[in-house]
Amino acid sequence: MITYIALLRGINVSGHHKIKMSELKQLFVNLGFYEVTTYIQSGNVIFESLQKNSSILEEQITEQVKKEFGHTIKVLVVTKKQLKTVFESNPFLKNKEIDIRPLYAIILKANYLAKGIKRLEPYLTNDEDVKIIDNCAYIHYPNGAGKSKLTINIIEKKLETIATSRNWRTITKLVELIN
Repeated sequence: MITYIALLRGINVSGHHKIKMSELKQLFVNLGFYEVTTYIQSGNVIFESLQKNSSILEEQITEQVKKEFGHTIKVLVVTKKQLKTVFESNPFLKNKEIDIRPLYAIILKANYLAKGIKRLEPYLTNDEDVKIIDNCAYIHYPNGAGKSKLTINIIEKKLETIATSRNWRTITKLVELIN
């Protein structure tokens, strides 16, 4: 069995794409996944599967969500190891005085290096900072993510990939839950 974390983008946000977590959990059980656990209402699902290809899992989950709830959403599936790497690689945490409340991890479907940062820099404002390591953009929004011009849609467009965002508290809790 492989432990995975499914990150569903844009559910239960501002009244859009509403899905009860009990119903989402049942969807995963119906797909044949094991040890299914959800965390908060924003579409974080921990589960186990024998499937070794996360892209196949993403397609299955996306199709089933559309079929059962009528929502076309983006889904990224990462392994337990990948999520731990995201957690351990956060360059902002080297600064022990950093406030983690405005800190986000944007999980990317594809890996990007320095060229990706250049595409995002024009959207950084008010002392915001972004660092991209492998398949994660770490962003510090000192004035709040809601006030930033660097939105998830801009990130996807400029990096030409699928992405989903989680605040650092959520990433930390997911790592706790998979240990």
